[in-house]
Amino acid sequence: MNLMDKLTILADAAKYDVSCSSSGSTRQGAKGTLGSAAKAGICHSFSADGRCISLLKILMTNNCIYDCAYCLNRRSNDKPRAMFTVEEIVNLTMDFYRRNYIEGLFLSSAIVVSPNYTMELLVKITETLRYQKQFHGYIHLKGIPGADPQLIQRAGQVADRLSINMELPSEKSLTFLAPEKQKQHILLPMQQIHQEIVQHRETRALARKTPAFVPAGQTTQMIVGASADNDLQILRLSAALYQKFSMKRVYFSAYVPVNQDSRLPQIAQPPMLRENRLYQADWLMRFYGFQAQELLDESNPNFDPDYDPKVIWAVRHPEQFPMEINTAPYKQLLRVPGLGVRCVQRIVSARKTARLDFDDLLRMHVSLKRAQYFITCKGKYYRVKDPQPDLILRALKPKVRSPYQQLSFFEEPAVQTPQVEVLPDQEFFPKASANTTTDLLPVF
Repeated sequence: MNLMDKLTILADAAKYDVSCSSSGSTRQGAKGTLGSAAKAGICHSFSADGRCISLLKILMTNNCIYDCAYCLNRRSNDKPRAMFTVEEIVNLTMDFYRRNYIEGLFLSSAIVVSPNYTMELLVKITETLRYQKQFHGYIHLKGIPGADPQLIQRAGQVADRLSINMELPSEKSLTFLAPEKQKQHILLPMQQIHQEIVQHRETRALARKTPAFVPAGQTTQMIVGASADNDLQILRLSAALYQKFSMKRVYFSAYVPVNQDSRLPQIAQPPMLRENRLYQADWLMRFYGFQAQELLDESNPNFDPDYDPKVIWAVRHPEQFPMEINTAPYKQLLRVPGLGVRCVQRIVSARKTARLDFDDLLRMHVSLKRAQYFITCKGKYYRVKDPQPDLILRALKPKVRSPYQQLSFFEEPAVQTPQVEVLPDQEFFPKASANTTTDLLPVF
């Protein structure tokens, strides 16, 4: 198989991995080296959600020894298989960089032969780029669950970012859909990376020339919609990962039905809206001071598809509103629907010199579409009078679903099914045996 055929197959197979962010790492170019990485990412252009848009994103191989129900590269699938050599990936990266096609590498792989064998090859590729080719561009490397800790350590010394995929939101789902994978094999490398980052950070505080370990941090990814796990479980797991392993980012990937398997749900389209709501909630936890238990609970375990999580929280807590824009504390204003971090910062800065009214907010480009129901200026609402929760929800409910759809990397199915029968979860997801072993992350 020639190199172009391999590139076509393995670049296409890599599109299902969304954990491809490049922010947070700095590598200065120097004489005799090639490339550099900027603090806000390696590229000069970013997509709207902050992802770098010019990474060479490929798999080393799509030939896998595992048979995970949801994965396109599963062992039992009759798909074209390919595998790059170490030299081919190194040469591709260098040639693409010299032609200004890319400014970094995102390298992942299916598991071939064994986790250690696969991880050894990935590390060898990265070390060759760093030490032999003197490549100082951005490298995001996928860690292989179950690989030897020494290989993970070597990878962290040459990669800007490492990521170990959680795959699914619970051990029950993992056992059911990917029985060859084990929870501890996923969590132990995460714990090791976190501990190494902390240790190297402390060492660098004493000796600045100490090499950084995974300077852009670690990330992970979960598939949404392939299992019966609700949004509350996913959000609790995300919060635990941020707290325990200091994750830089937790990514959510809407389940794409690429396989026929009785263990999988029968859906016509990926649950993109659910993925979006989870990202909104993730943002609220990371930047707005919300906790997972504030956004969802056992009585409301899933997000409302018609409203963003911030609106639903505000409607369920009428005692918090309205907030007076001239006196409310900064952290409280962050909880007002429609007000972002920068808007609140501008408001807090401007009200130091004068009391603000709604004209002032409009001049500061503050959107009042949602905020008008939850704030007052000088004791008065903006064009509304004593809004009640049910009236707010009716006003903010989308009147008509947009005929436009988010563009997809995936081809549309040749035959569209007009109607899909929705069955109870238990018919899709039989109960799996519970594992009672004490582990690193009980919420998983």
